[in-house]
Amino acid sequence: MSLPGRPEKGLLVEGGAVVTVDDAFTIHDPGWVHILGKEIVGVGSGEAPSAIRSSVGRVINATGSAVMPGMVNAHTHLFQTFFRGLADDKPLLDWIRECIWPGAVHLDESSAHLAALSGMIENLRSGATSIIDHQYIHLNGADGTERIDDAVCRAAELSGVRFLLARGWADRNYEPSMTEQVDVVLARTTEVHDRWHESADGRIRIELAPLIPWGCSDEAMTATIQQSRTWGVGTHIHCAETAVEVDMNLEERGTRHVEWLASLGALGPDVQLAHSVWLDDNELDLIAEHGAVVVHCPVSNMYLASGVPRIVEMLDRGIDVALASDGPGSNNRQDMFEALKMSVLLQKVDRLDAMALQPEDALRMACRGGAAAAGLTGQVGMLAPGRAADMIIVNLDSVFVAPVHRVASALVFNAAPADLTHSIVDGRVLIDDGEITFVDEAQVRADAVVAARGVFQRAGIDSRLTRSSSRS
Repeated sequence: MSLPGRPEKGLLVEGGAVVTVDDAFTIHDPGWVHILGKEIVGVGSGEAPSAIRSSVGRVINATGSAVMPGMVNAHTHLFQTFFRGLADDKPLLDWIRECIWPGAVHLDESSAHLAALSGMIENLRSGATSIIDHQYIHLNGADGTERIDDAVCRAAELSGVRFLLARGWADRNYEPSMTEQVDVVLARTTEVHDRWHESADGRIRIELAPLIPWGCSDEAMTATIQQSRTWGVGTHIHCAETAVEVDMNLEERGTRHVEWLASLGALGPDVQLAHSVWLDDNELDLIAEHGAVVVHCPVSNMYLASGVPRIVEMLDRGIDVALASDGPGSNNRQDMFEALKMSVLLQKVDRLDAMALQPEDALRMACRGGAAAAGLTGQVGMLAPGRAADMIIVNLDSVFVAPVHRVASALVFNAAPADLTHSIVDGRVLIDDGEITFVDEAQVRADAVVAARGVFQRAGIDSRLTRSSSRS
């Protein structure tokens, strides 16, 4: 199998509730979307004009379904598809040292490719058509080639997803075999950038991604941010994920995380701040002032007991907030429907306010906020003429969803990956009536299980189960 072609003469999706996620949150119910090549060329209410229906090469009947922009999973670590279930009883820093480092150093080119491809299939099935992968596991061959980064990008090329590889690095305080000095970071990332940036019809892009404040020196941060801006791309970083990490920065540098970034001239619309849980008022004001983007990972924040970010206050300040699953090592799945629901519920219960966030807020974050995080504002995140043909179709006619009183509510509180029937990226139908079209999914799954077993055998870790914890 290979990446499917675009329907000759175009594609019409009609009969469903078209959730545009435009500024007015317009829903055409029923409505239609007309695609030619890689682009949406028409959106409307009711029946599509007969001239359009007769001209296209294919019509998808979406009656009983919602048609919405593909979501952006704005922060994940695809290699962690092999690391599910290892962090059930660990906070962040213990999990990194005890679970991630011991296994990650044993990934190779083949296993990284399978982990990434599996993770991309999972993302597509959960409604994400665009992915930001904070990719910080690197293996260099004898020729200096970044083979793991190349393997991940090959998976993106094969799968058809819209993909931003945020090339992670740390130059201090990290696992020694995964630590790189800044000149090495810049040289290696430049090679990956030259090979892959704007490849696959522009679907694949590369940016620099310092891992965490405590793992990055001021000098390396300044140099990599300057390089990203020279390339016209962004910078992606974990920020204020846990209170412990903020205290570490206060002790060493005398500043909180966002204050530190501001002091380096790092903040701007091109900066993506993953997690951003432990921020004070001044930091929120700095983010708003500089237009940086916050990436909210609600399930991971709960899973690792990291805390609850101030999402309502961010939105009130006009901050762009994106949604993400985080890596499956600190979530156990990459499910954007789950992220939609949890983002709303977590704010409601934390603030004891049933009106704190509404379904429309979550959908805007997953679509429009995600576009801002990925540097794709004006391209994805909304169904409108001139936008990229990235969309999903979600069946609402199921016992878990129907009857539907409000489409936005049904998408956020009821829908699940099992309800997704179609995923379209760049005008290509990657999931068609529930079936992956570009690869043998069962074979990928089987190969990935074997590869994961090999990684953990090399690491000396039982890949079936680690020690389970119980309350005494």
